[in-house]
Amino acid sequence: MNRVLISAAGRGTRMLHLSSDRPKHLIEVAGHPFLYYLLNNLKIAGFTEVIMVVGYKKELMKQFLKNYQGQFKITVINQFEKLGEGEYGTACPLKCVSDILAGENFLSIYGDNLYSVEDLRNFNIQDNYNYVAGLRHSEPQNYGVLEVGANGFLKGIIEKPKKPPSNLINTGLYKFTGEVFDYLSKIKLSPRGEYELTDIVDLLAKQGNVKVRGLSGGWLDFGRPEDIVRVENYVRQYA
Repeated sequence: MNRVLISAAGRGTRMLHLSSDRPKHLIEVAGHPFLYYLLNNLKIAGFTEVIMVVGYKKELMKQFLKNYQGQFKITVINQFEKLGEGEYGTACPLKCVSDILAGENFLSIYGDNLYSVEDLRNFNIQDNYNYVAGLRHSEPQNYGVLEVGANGFLKGIIEKPKKPPSNLINTGLYKFTGEVFDYLSKIKLSPRGEYELTDIVDLLAKQGNVKVRGLSGGWLDFGRPEDIVRVENYVRQYA
């Protein structure tokens, strides 16, 4: 398995003025755009093909990706051209690539998340199961919490529960089989008016086809201005 879907269409409004002229994925951290560190870790982990779904400031994203020609086989897809700008949600990138990745195993990741090389390698799994990455967290009530059943199979994902059943949270790193595309037409708009990837994962879990795999190298979510310092400290120590 060597193909990676990177979802990077959004602006990142929680970054405030920092994303007014660029996608948050290109905000600089320790001298490089955040996306540099994600792509570098994917390359070291052995992935060779990137399918990136873009939208906001797509020209800047395409320009940045020219730096990686020869390092990856790169396909760039404009979500706004495919679906329009009125359709939102974490399941939308899957809609954009169903014709490219149908029938294949692939890694799915958000362009504003950073994982260790070791964990990315551990998700290069060539079998017939889907996988979700879990991480123990001291404040699980602020995240999607993973309910794990027998033999490490996922029972479901509970979004920001007041009484979390565990402290294992969803970190947005998935390994999918081509089966995931069969569920695109089965999900409905969520209460916040978006098509949610976690709704698809829940449906797959009900079929007994999602396993939970823990992260050992941590997880960084690049969503707010205060995250810049956290990522800087991390990459200066490990990059």
